[in-house]
This record gives sequence, structure tokens and C-alpha cells, in this order.
Amino acid sequence: MRATRTPPATRQRGVALVLIAIAMVVLILMAGLALDIGHMMLDKARLQNAVDAAALSAAKTLDETSNTGLATTAALQALGLDANTAGNNELGATYDSGNLQVSVQYSSTLPPFTPGSATGPYVRVIATNFAFPTILLEVGHFNQLSVSASAVAGPSPTINTACNIAPIMACGNPAPAPLPSPCADGLASLWGYCLNSPQVLKSASPGSTAVGPGNFQLIQLSGTGANIVRQNLAGDYNSCLTTADSVQTETGNETGPVYQGLNTRFGIYAGSMSMAQFPPDVVTNYSSPQMTVDSNGDIWYQPPGATAVQITSSTIGDVFNYQDYQAAITNGPWNYQPVSAGGPGVFDRRVLTVPVGDCTGTANGSTTVPILGFACFFILQPVTQQGTTDYIIGQFEGNCQSGGEPGPNPGAGPGPYVIELYRDPGSPDS
Repeated sequence: MRATRTPPATRQRGVALVLIAIAMVVLILMAGLALDIGHMMLDKARLQNAVDAAALSAAKTLDETSNTGLATTAALQALGLDANTAGNNELGATYDSGNLQVSVQYSSTLPPFTPGSATGPYVRVIATNFAFPTILLEVGHFNQLSVSASAVAGPSPTINTACNIAPIMACGNPAPAPLPSPCADGLASLWGYCLNSPQVLKSASPGSTAVGPGNFQLIQLSGTGANIVRQNLAGDYNSCLTTADSVQTETGNETGPVYQGLNTRFGIYAGSMSMAQFPPDVVTNYSSPQMTVDSNGDIWYQPPGATAVQITSSTIGDVFNYQDYQAAITNGPWNYQPVSAGGPGVFDRRVLTVPVGDCTGTANGSTTVPILGFACFFILQPVTQQGTTDYIIGQFEGNCQSGGEPGPNPGAGPGPYVIELYRDPGSPDS
């Protein structure tokens, strides 16, 4: 019996069909790789944006409240809000289902970021297990892909460009502070101001500061006149100054505008000022009776039924001060619920960023003063308007959150700073 042989052309057609089928699978996988990898990169960017927002929100809340529990809550709320914005359907669905794994860590140093700090100030938010189905890679049995992201945020170095500053100038020593610190108990100093020391930021008598007669330590910001002083003391000035700038002093006492503008920060409103435009601080406590200032510029507190005490950095604990304010912010009670909780209160309204000027050689009347830098002062009490008496008394603080431009490297002040993102070594896309 003779064997039947397959004609060569038929055999070749069979081989060609197999090759074509293999080529089609390869082409589909290549197209799937391009499409699904593009999809993955898009979702990776969406997740990175969400954890960036979460880290910034947590760092800002931690800076305001010193409470890691509130900061973690803020991080999760910010991430959830960002995940559920338009266009983030897959991320939102993963977050809402509870499949997205999120952790919030705190470190006292950067670099390195070492998790475990109870107070920060640096925050890392890590989000993992953001899984999504593939489109064409499923042909190769790749049913889903997943991405992760992390972000680190915290206070910047001292800024050289400051925004939302108050229209008050503190005269500073242009020479660097000698070492060891000239302040009592070795406290840190900046431009001659000692940490926690009380200062008269606006005098009631012209010529009682180094600026000269006719000046009360007020400066011109975006113009001159009583209404601008009032608005700017309430917090209306949003432009910026740098350490290369100079400021022009504002002549005149402006007792009424100072009282009406600054006291909005305590929830005290007079004239045209309103809570809707200028919210109060969350904590508005202060000592009663209020402190007074004598003709030498010394600050005094008369406790009820006791001897008057001169308030210095050593006796600042005798009055409601910045440390008491921080404790009230962290532990309560609050005088006004914060905006985030539906109230009118805004954290740190009583903390002012003011330019520090080199007042040496200044003239009488309106004069130009070069800026040495910026400093942070906590306002200890409202302004009391009694004739021409309208002192502003502040407590010098080493650091405070402000608006401005951050520096490139992490580090502690002293001076105002902003909350910024830092590159996380564990996440190249951060």
C-alpha cells in the first residue's frame, strides 16, 4: 500500500498560519504592553498627586496642632478627597472599598527619615495596593497591575521671601549673635531678640524706638493711610518682601486703625471689620487684667491682689503665653472651632511674621529701612484703645509657618518657614 504525502504547498500554508497566529499574539501583547503600561503610569501619577496632597495636609495640621492623631486624620481626608475628584474613578473606587493600604509616618529628622517620632515635624504618607484591571495584557494572563506611591512633607528652611506679613517692623541688630548665646539660660537669639522674650512691637510714644521721632514702628505695605494700616493689621496684605528689599516707615500713631485691625485676630470687631472677612484665631485666651507698658518700654503684669511683675523671658510664664497657646491648640478647649470643623477659627492668626529692619542711622519722619530678615511674634493680648495708648505686645518665637518661597534643603530656622514637599528616597517619583 502506498503512503499518502501532504503536498509541500499545503504544509507551508499550515506553517504560515501558525506563524501568523503567533505574530498576532505578539502584536496584541505589544499593543497591550503599551496601552496597559500607559494606563499604569497615568494611575501612578494620580496616586502620587493624592499622596502629595495628603502629606502636605498632614504636615500643615501637625505644624498647627502638634497632634499626630489630627494630622493622620487630615492626611486620610485629603487623600480621600483627591481620590474622589473627577477623572480618578479607579483610585476613588479602590480607596472607598478599603483596598488601598495607607500608612502615615512621622520623623524628627530629614534626612534621614526615621519613622517613630511622636511629634514629627516631618510626615511621610505611603499608599500601596492600588490595583486595576488590564485591557490587552489579559491575553498573556496578566489580569491586573498595581502601583504604589509615597510623599514626604514638612517645614522648609528659613525663607528669604516672606508673604502675608504684618505692617510692623522690629529693629534688629545687623551683627551676627555672638556665641554662646547672649540670652538668659542660653536661649536662642535672632537679630538680638531672645526666644520667648516679650517685645513691644508698636509703641505709643513717637521716638521711643531706634526708628526716630514721628514713627511708631508701623510700615507702609501697598500704600499709606489709616484704612490700609487697619486692613493690613487684620491680615489683608498678600504680597511678598525679600531680604533684598527695604520698607518705608508709616508716620503717625493710627490708634483706632491699629485697635480695629489687630483685634480681629482675637474675635473683637469694631468699625467696618467683620468675622466673615477676617476670622479669629482658634484660641483667643489672654491674661486678665492685661499687661501694661511703662515710659521706659518695660512690660508689667499686675496679678489680682498681688505685686506687679515685670514680664521678661524669665517671667513670661506668669501670663498666658505662646506655650499656653500651643497647649490649648493641641488639647483644647478652643474658643472658636476651626474652619475644617465648620467654625470660623483659623490656626495661628495670633502669630505674625514681621520684617526685621536695620534701623541704624534712620531719620525722623517717614524713612527707608533695609530688611535684615523676618521674625515670628505671638501676640499676647488685644490692643486696648485708651487715648493714644495702643501698644502691641508680642512674644518672640524662633519659628512660624508663613507664606513665601521655600529653600532647597530641610533644616530648622530660626525664622518663618513654609510647609513643602521633599523628595522621598524610597519613591523616585516623589
